[in-house]
Amino acid sequence: MKKGYTLMHEHITIDLSGIKNDEDCRLDCFEESQKELSRLYELGVRRILDVTNIGMGRNSDYCRLMEENTGIQILSATGFYKEPFLPEFVYNMSVRELAELAVKEISEGIVNTGIKASVIGEFGTSKDTFTEMERKVFDSMALAAVQTGAVVTTHTTLGTMALEQAEYLKSEGVKPENIIIGHMDLSQNPDTIISVLKEGVNIGFDTVGKNNYCPDTFRAQMLKQIANEGYLDQVVLSMDITRKSHLKKWGGPGYAYLIETFLPMLLEYGLSEEQTQQLMIDNPNRILKQEA
Repeated sequence: MKKGYTLMHEHITIDLSGIKNDEDCRLDCFEESQKELSRLYELGVRRILDVTNIGMGRNSDYCRLMEENTGIQILSATGFYKEPFLPEFVYNMSVRELAELAVKEISEGIVNTGIKASVIGEFGTSKDTFTEMERKVFDSMALAAVQTGAVVTTHTTLGTMALEQAEYLKSEGVKPENIIIGHMDLSQNPDTIISVLKEGVNIGFDTVGKNNYCPDTFRAQMLKQIANEGYLDQVVLSMDITRKSHLKKWGGPGYAYLIETFLPMLLEYGLSEEQTQQLMIDNPNRILKQEA
């Protein structure tokens, strides 16, 4: 059994149900999630980056209990998501104050938990635009990243604004090797994806299994092209589970789909076993600067 797989963009628990007015968007079914994560452990997954942050229903105690019950390390995140999901105080606090909050959660820990945030994210942009508040969040998170050296991981809406995100974060002093531009698979645009990779940043093909947004056949074909062009060491994989209906019990693909179904698909499309290990083990270890 291969050990040390990492899923780089997940949500162990999340609650966006208020804004979305949809109870399916409150992922709080501990027993069902635990069952699926225990299966992940059997498949070799040893670490999950949970990018649920402030205002998204982050629950550190819930994640710690999930760690204890499954044996999978769950890394926490700090920061703020995107409009319309930003906490009210984001609108009132200064860029520096928001940065200081993120720095504190990385260096000292998330309030009353003793758990230090490992990354800054997911923070993002709206479809085809940076709103004024999203720009403010990017300013503050970039400042926190420069101060701490932490990895930043972003949200793009359907892959839009990806190049702008990469260029902006770099211009603010964030090292490209510490940047993950998220949801790049959803752009479904090979030219856009390659242009972002040429910035030297990492990208997430992190909505695997969401065939209603983008067919996995595109993901597989594109990863083969990325490998052929020499950028595979800048890509990480995940599924971005955010709804009850994404779990197997309620008809979704489930967390294990990535390992059980998508990795074999990559082999069918011509990637090697070594290349799939690079995506699931080597790249996460390098970006996170630690082994799973």
